[in-house]
Amino acid sequence: MMFHTLHASPENCAWGYFDPAQPPALTIDSGDTVTIETVSGGPDVLPKGDFHIPPELLDIHARSRQEMPGHILTGPIAVLGAKPGHVLEVRIKDVRLRQDWGYNVIRPLAGTLPYDFETARLLNIPLDAEAGVARLPWGLDLPLAPFFGVMGVAPPANWGRISSIMPRAHAGNIDNKELVAGTTLYLPVFNEGALFSCGDGHGAQGDGEVCITAIETALSGTFEMIVRDDLELTYPQAETPTHYITMGMDPDLDQCAVMALRDMITLLGHKGGLSREDAYTLCSLAGDLRITQTVNGCKGVHMMMAKNLVDRG
Repeated sequence: MMFHTLHASPENCAWGYFDPAQPPALTIDSGDTVTIETVSGGPDVLPKGDFHIPPELLDIHARSRQEMPGHILTGPIAVLGAKPGHVLEVRIKDVRLRQDWGYNVIRPLAGTLPYDFETARLLNIPLDAEAGVARLPWGLDLPLAPFFGVMGVAPPANWGRISSIMPRAHAGNIDNKELVAGTTLYLPVFNEGALFSCGDGHGAQGDGEVCITAIETALSGTFEMIVRDDLELTYPQAETPTHYITMGMDPDLDQCAVMALRDMITLLGHKGGLSREDAYTLCSLAGDLRITQTVNGCKGVHMMMAKNLVDRG
């Protein structure tokens, strides 16, 4: 097992997109661990005053071009042995702040209430890593719970280059606040090497991310990546120390719920040996459908099921 670091830079970042034809910025073996540094935001969100602005963010602003609306993603990382039909297991070992500020934006014609707020607003929010809080302007110290809004593999080759904004089968901008350090994300693989990228660091976010942004910030994440040829997935799944998670993404929230529920019924059959009828009943009695986000074009719903109700062997 090897340890690697991938720094954010114009050479190692894609601004706005996933692309199955993009050459890898780093190639690793299955089972290796990599620390990935990320940055967030364009020149318009930079704070004034005595804040740390990562120099690589300024370098990206100066030397890179935003190819389409979307996030600054670090990667992709190729994992040797990963092939279409495999699953990439991404163990999130650590997530840390890389700067002492974040930002939140309200934009007219965007978010869950696109017509209710007619004036754009930018908040630069001080982040206190030592205290573990974000200091909001009305006096609230909000607990930090950092995670990556975007984690994903390259999409199917026939999709071509796509914006990082809409989450789909490759994952991407899933904005699932459960995926903090200590959790694991499972991604279906569509290309040789899987081609994993991440970005869109969040200091904190509520389920829904309703105004279209969370506390957007720069993060460093440490991931162990394992190629799995013993799993079959068509859509991302995850697990925390206590819960299994299935996900659905679609412009229609009803369809998102259907997708997450169907995958949880299948998961309960595999993990717990339940019939489809028993799994459906358990989902109704103990499964929690939660709105992941409502702002990315493809909305998101995830279903959570406590492991102690399933793993009884």
